[in-house]
Amino acid sequence: MSTQAVGHYLTLVGAQTLNFQNYWIAEDAAYNGTRYGFLPFAFSGATSTKSGDNQPAAIALPNNDLARGWAETAIRGQWLARCRVMLIDPADRDNPTQLTEYVAQIVSGSWSDQGIELRMASILDAVGADIPRKKLTQQLVGNLPITSNVRIQ
Repeated sequence: MSTQAVGHYLTLVGAQTLNFQNYWIAEDAAYNGTRYGFLPFAFSGATSTKSGDNQPAAIALPNNDLARGWAETAIRGQWLARCRVMLIDPADRDNPTQLTEYVAQIVSGSWSDQGIELRMASILDAVGADIPRKKLTQQLVGNLPITSNVRIQ
């Protein structure tokens, strides 16, 4: 019997694309042909619904040289974030199971001496707030429900 754990695979897309994971300490991990470098971070607050959740998710990072270098740019540029919640079997590191995926846009952030927090609105919440400046595709949002109010420009 193996022990399973939950980890996260995070992709940030803006001026550059960054891939991080928070389970394999000081190591890279591969998923679907993409390499994810280690960065200790916490992901919280996301509950997706078809009409948006009205609750921003958050990524908490240490305030260190690695994170500081791009965090402010990500906030100012309202980067897109894709966080995958993964079930990981340490004995089979190359085959994690994706439990869920949260796609959002970074809408604000804050930092202290100890940490940096990136706050994100889900794509459907961001549409309602007129935040995205990016093209929404079916890959990002899936099929929009008929009851959603989406303004097309």
